[in-house]
Amino acid sequence: MDFPVLSLLIFTPLFFALLVLILPKQYQNYYKWINFTSSSILLIISFWVYTKYPSHLTGIQDVKNFFLVEKVSWISLSLGSLGKIQIDYFLGIDSLNLSIILLASLVLWIGSLASWNITNKQKGYFALYLVLSASVIGSFCALDFFLFYLFFEFMLLPMYFLIGIWGGERREYASIKFFLYTLTGSILILIAMIALYMSVKNPENGYYTFNLLDMTQSKNFVSNSLLSLENQNLIAGFSPRFCAFWLLVIGFLIKIPAVPFHTWLPDAHVEAPTAISVVLAGILLKIGGYGILRIAFPVFPEIAVQYSYWIAFLGVFSIIYGALNALAQQDLKKMVAYSSISHMGFVLLGIGSLNAEGMNGAIFQMFSHGVLSAMLFVIVGILYDRTHSRKIEDFKGLLGAVPVYGSFVSIAFFASLGLPLFSGFIGELFSVMGGFQSGVLPTWMPILATLGIVLGAGYFLWTLQKMFLGKLWLKNSEWQLHDINKRELLMLSSMTGISLIIGVLPQQIFQNTQQGVITLLQLLKI
Repeated sequence: MDFPVLSLLIFTPLFFALLVLILPKQYQNYYKWINFTSSSILLIISFWVYTKYPSHLTGIQDVKNFFLVEKVSWISLSLGSLGKIQIDYFLGIDSLNLSIILLASLVLWIGSLASWNITNKQKGYFALYLVLSASVIGSFCALDFFLFYLFFEFMLLPMYFLIGIWGGERREYASIKFFLYTLTGSILILIAMIALYMSVKNPENGYYTFNLLDMTQSKNFVSNSLLSLENQNLIAGFSPRFCAFWLLVIGFLIKIPAVPFHTWLPDAHVEAPTAISVVLAGILLKIGGYGILRIAFPVFPEIAVQYSYWIAFLGVFSIIYGALNALAQQDLKKMVAYSSISHMGFVLLGIGSLNAEGMNGAIFQMFSHGVLSAMLFVIVGILYDRTHSRKIEDFKGLLGAVPVYGSFVSIAFFASLGLPLFSGFIGELFSVMGGFQSGVLPTWMPILATLGIVLGAGYFLWTLQKMFLGKLWLKNSEWQLHDINKRELLMLSSMTGISLIIGVLPQQIFQNTQQGVITLLQLLKI
C-alpha cells in the first residue's frame, strides 16, 4: 500500500498539537474538541488497520511478512574508512504490535474524554497530550532501533510535565521520580543499542545498521565484533551478549514496571490527573513488555532461553508483591496502581514460559490490562471529581446512591479479578497455562501466580464491600453525589463492551498474534 497510513497515525496528533498552539487563548474551549478529534481519527485508522490485517503474516525477522511497511532513508553520514551511518525512518506492523497499536489508540481516545474537565493551562495540557500520543504510536510502529529510542525517550518529556504541572499535591516529587527511573532505563537501553549498532551490518550495503530486523539474524553480526556470538571477552565476568541482553531487559522492566523497579509507579499514578493515569497504565507500561518481545528476545535468543527463568521469576514476584501491597492500601487509586504491578506480572510469566500459550497469553494480557486498568482509573477519577477524596474508608453504601456508577465499578472489579466471560480471565488463564506447560519453569511458579489471582479477588471484593454495599455513609455530608453523565457513560460502556467482546471471543486477538508467536519461538529454537 502506497498511502503512508503509519505516518498518518504518528503525525496526525502532531498536526493537531500545532493547531492547539497557534489557536488564540479565546478559543481554548475548542482545545478539548481538537484533542478528541485527533484521538478519534487515530482510533478509526487503527481499527481499520486491525480489520484489514492478514492473519497469516508473521513479521519478526522478514520485512516481507510485515503489513503497511514504510521505509525512507533519514540520516546518512559518510565516515570515510569507517564506513557510513545509515538511519532509516522505518515503520511497520506485524503480529507483535498490531493489537498494541489498536490498544494505544483506544486508550488515547478514552484519555481525551477523561481530559474534558481540564481547565488549568489548557493550551499546554492538550498540546503535550497530543505530542505524547504521537510518541506512543511511534514507539510501537518503529522498526529502526534509533527511531524507536527517539520515540521511547521523547515520551518522558510530555509525561513529566503532565504529571508535574497538572498533578496532585506531591506532583513535583512524583514527576521527578518518574523521570529519573525511566531515564535510567533509557540509558541502559541506549548502551545496548550502541553496542548492537557497532556489531551488526546490513547485508545489502555492508554498513553498520540500527535496523531491528537485521539485528535478529545472527549472520548479520560482524565476526569478532563486541556482540558477535564467538566473542568471549568477558565484561565483569560475563559475556558482552549477556550484558547487552540484561541492559535491555532491565531497561524495559523499569517501564513495565516489575519489582524491584516499581516504586515510581504508585507515586506517579496517585499524583497524575485521571487522563494521564489512564494513558500511563493503559499504554506506557505495555512498552516494557513489547520491548522485551520485539527487541531483547529476538536479538539475543540464546540468552533469552537461558535466563527466561529469571524473567518469569520477577513476574511471579511482582504478582504476589503487587497484590499484597494492593490489599494493604486505603487509597483507592494507590490500590489500583499496585494491582497494575500485579497484573503486569502475568505478562512476564507468559513471556518467560517460552511456549505459544504463554506468549499469546502475555500479548492478550497486555491488551486486556490496558482496557481494564484504564477503566479502573476512570472510575477512581469520577469519584474524585465529585468528592475530592480517594480514601476507601470515607465511603460506604455507594451502590444505592449512584447505581449506574456502582454497577460499572462492580463490572470493572470482577473483570479485573479474572471473572470468566471478561478479558482478564483469558489473559491470566493463558499466562498461567503457559507456566504449567513450560519446559523451563518449575511448577511452583504458576502455582504462586494463581495465588496472586486469589489475592486480587481479595482486595477487589474487600473494596467493593467496604465502599459500595450496605447503608449509605459519607465522611463529609456536604459531598454532592450524582450518577455518571453521558461522557462518563460513553467511556465506561466502551471499555466494558471491549473487555466482554474479547473475553467471549478471544480469537479476535489470538488470530493475529499466533503466527508471530510461532515464528518467535522458532527463532528461539523452542
